[in-house]
Formats: sequence, C-alpha cells, structure tokens
Amino acid sequence: MSRLEARFKKLKYEGKKAFIPFITAGDPNLEVTKSLVLELEKRGADAIELGVPFSDPIADGPVIQRSSQRALKEGISLLKILELVRELRQKTEIPLILMGYYNPIFKFGEAEFVKRCSQAGLDGLIIADLPPEEANELKKEADKNSLDMVFLLTPVSSEERIKLVSASSTGFIYCVSYTGITGDERKGEEDLKELIGKIRGLTSKPIGIGFGISSPQAAKKAASLADAVIVGSAIVKRIEKYRGDKNLLREVGTFAERLARATSLD
Repeated sequence: MSRLEARFKKLKYEGKKAFIPFITAGDPNLEVTKSLVLELEKRGADAIELGVPFSDPIADGPVIQRSSQRALKEGISLLKILELVRELRQKTEIPLILMGYYNPIFKFGEAEFVKRCSQAGLDGLIIADLPPEEANELKKEADKNSLDMVFLLTPVSSEERIKLVSASSTGFIYCVSYTGITGDERKGEEDLKELIGKIRGLTSKPIGIGFGISSPQAAKKAASLADAVIVGSAIVKRIEKYRGDKNLLREVGTFAERLARATSLD
C-alpha cells in the first residue's frame, strides 16, 4: 500500500478530509522548498504536491508561471528535485506527489524517470498534459514501481472520460473545479457536484478538488464535496510576497494552517 493510499484510508477511518498544498520546487530555492514542506506538514498538510518548474505550461495561471520562472532561473531540474525528495525522506514520511508536464519526463526517459522517483521516495505523479490514453507506458512503469498516477477530470468531462480516468487513476482522482487555469476563482459548484456524483457512482477511490481554492471558506466548501482539497496559487502567491523575508515560513504556515483547519471541519 502506498503512503498516499494509506493516508486516505486513515483519514476516512477518522472521518476527515485531506489538505494537499502545492508549492513549486525551487521557488525561491531548494533549501526554502525543503523547509516549506516540513512547515506545511507541521501545519496540517496530509500530502504535498511539488510542482516541477516548466517554461511552457498549459494549465498554470500567472502566479504559478512566475514561480516556475523564478525556479528555472535557480537552475532547478528534475534531478535536483528528486535529490530534494531523497533528503526530505530522511525527515518525513508525508506523501509527496510530483506535478508537472510530460516533456521533461520524455527527455529523461520514462523507465529511468520512474525508477529514480521510486528510489528517491516519491509517492505519486500528476502530469497535467498527459491523458490516460497516452500514458500506457509511463503508467506501466509506475505500477511496477508502486508509484501512484493521478489523472484529471473537469466538469465538462464526458461519461466515457470519467469512466476511463476513474479506472486509470491510483492514489486519488483530481477534479479540476472549472475549465480554465490555476488561480482563477470562477464558480461552477453545481457542475462540480454533478461531476463528483458521477465519479462516486463508478468508483470508491478518493476524489480531490483543485483550482480556484483561495480561502478557508472555499476550502471548507470543497471539503464538503470531496475527500481532498488541493490549494496551489493562493499558497504560491504568499511565497512570492514573502520571498527573501525572514517571516516567509511563518506567514505561509499560518495561512496553510487556516486552510487545513477549514478542510477538516465537519
């Protein structure tokens, strides 16, 4: 059983929902990223998404795009991120998920990439531009190495796609709360409820909601619908605001703790 699966089972037994923050690895540098992971865990995170900085994203809004640019200027690479994960594994067992785009993985080589991820202690992959129809080889390697692969659904996903993603995802199913980029705050609650209802009718796998969750109130609402609440841009925005400030960890941690508490409220 993967760390991710074990964490969701424990939370379900306790009647709780998961809080999953996203941060861009290497923003503002890898040492701060390491400290942020440990701080976020201390403040109530149940798993953490580490974003792989990429120059040509398709799903990321301006806040995360800027964080990627800052990390790329620091010379951040997949190998450096995997070394970061290896170092973190000496200090924490929190589930760590790599979120990024396919091109760097393709250049790395799928089999070698997955092997390195497993050796480093990574728990899951979310590849925003790799649909399950095109992920057969990567998923095969991930399954062999006990690495979860999380695929995405949106409120406009067809019945056929919902079935495919529900069957293909391990760890959890990622529901994008609206059609658009990260950091937007457009509302589509009824469509989202309908989507989650359809997924629940097909699988018992955990469901996470991400995109556009920027406040404790929004986190609480998302937690009432799903099993996990994923927050990225709102956290990355605070890292941007306080980068270079001695209070960065405290400011980001305090905000994350408010989100975690809201997520866990009944």
